[in-house]
Amino acid sequence: MYMTIKEAAVYLSISEYNLTALINEGKIRVVHDGSQYLLNKEQFNTHFEQLEQAKKLLEEWRNEPIPESVDVKDED
Repeated sequence: MYMTIKEAAVYLSISEYNLTALINEGKIRVVHDGSQYLLNKEQFNTHFEQLEQAKKLLEEWRNEPIPESVDVKDED
């Protein structure tokens, strides 16, 4: 499925200006149909999968209990 730059910016939650900059840098592929640039939605699937995996790993890390250190002394 193809999207316009405006639709893709909303889908990716970034500004059209930033999206255009990524396109100009060659980080995002586009197709020009003669009147507008179109982006294939499928090229972002891997990005979103990696983002979800990173969120899960971060959440696991946050929920991990802090181990007691053997070097900590109770000086009360």
